[in-house]
Amino acid sequence: MRITRAGEYAVRCVLYLSAQKDGIVVSRREIARKMDIPDQFLSKIAQQLARSGFMEIIQGAKGGYRLLVSPRKITLLDVVETVMGEIFLNDCLMNPTSCNRSPVCAMNRIWDSAKNQLRTTLRNATFDKLLGEESCLFP
Repeated sequence: MRITRAGEYAVRCVLYLSAQKDGIVVSRREIARKMDIPDQFLSKIAQQLARSGFMEIIQGAKGGYRLLVSPRKITLLDVVETVMGEIFLNDCLMNPTSCNRSPVCAMNRIWDSAKNQLRTTLRNATFDKLLGEESCLFP
């Protein structure tokens, strides 16, 4: 499973907003320019993140985006699954009826374990921690 561009761009957007002071509205153009996100892509991603309650979209001349949730409460898993859906590593996990061997298959258990480890790793990575380390925010 590969994190799609949408997942990567969503992480960049939330990371940039996480670096701002509480309540600061940042223009879409600024985020797109500073984080190398195509403007059209950013608009779609922002809508998904806003629907999930992570950020707010403010219309008008002084509009832009504002984070609504503390960076210490937002995980990489939250953001990635907001734009990509739940992470699965193979078809058997996503759709158990796709393979009649799934309930007894040793590979199924390994894929499930790997998926759970990946989800745990992403769940433990909060945006406040990412800001404390070297990140793609400041190339």
